Amino acid sequence: MMQGFETAAPESSVAADQQFHLVANSLATLLDTARRELEHDRDAAKASLVTASHILQAEIERCSGANDSSRGGLAAWQIVRVRAYIDSNLHRTIHIRDLSGVARRSPAHFSRKFKLALGVSPHAYVVRRRLERACHLMMTSAEPLSEIALSVGFSDQAHLCRLFRQAFGQSPARWRRERGIPGEATSRAA
Repeated sequence: MMQGFETAAPESSVAADQQFHLVANSLATLLDTARRELEHDRDAAKASLVTASHILQAEIERCSGANDSSRGGLAAWQIVRVRAYIDSNLHRTIHIRDLSGVARRSPAHFSRKFKLALGVSPHAYVVRRRLERACHLMMTSAEPLSEIALSVGFSDQAHLCRLFRQAFGQSPARWRRERGIPGEATSRAA
């Protein structure tokens, strides 16, 4: 779905039309998924709506030039590509050199511009996305925390627990238990 964002910003009207159709189709798919999921999986519906919102905001910024790299941050197309890369690679180690390659910038330049554009360092953003994905998985599956931790790119369950506690002020097991979400981890003490 996000493959079209892997090319540079469109320069011709044909490329702009293709970009528009790609974005429109992506948004339509995400909104249709949210509509279907709304009845039985509100969290999946919310995740689809959040993704659609990010895509739409990036497209608005790209078209208006409001987030052009000349203003200090990354261009909207770079942000969209980097976010898509991060979200599709959370399960593995993500290096700055990989992200800077996606954005077509040097690692040092990319790190500075990323922080200007998004307000956090690339590492902090990746950790936040991993925690968000872990929350989603804890709410939508009965997988043990150890498997969830590995599937979102943490080195082990303890790594997930430490960062989760820093972000949310409680352990992931307790967070899951408080929401009444079934899972192997909920039967053990946090």
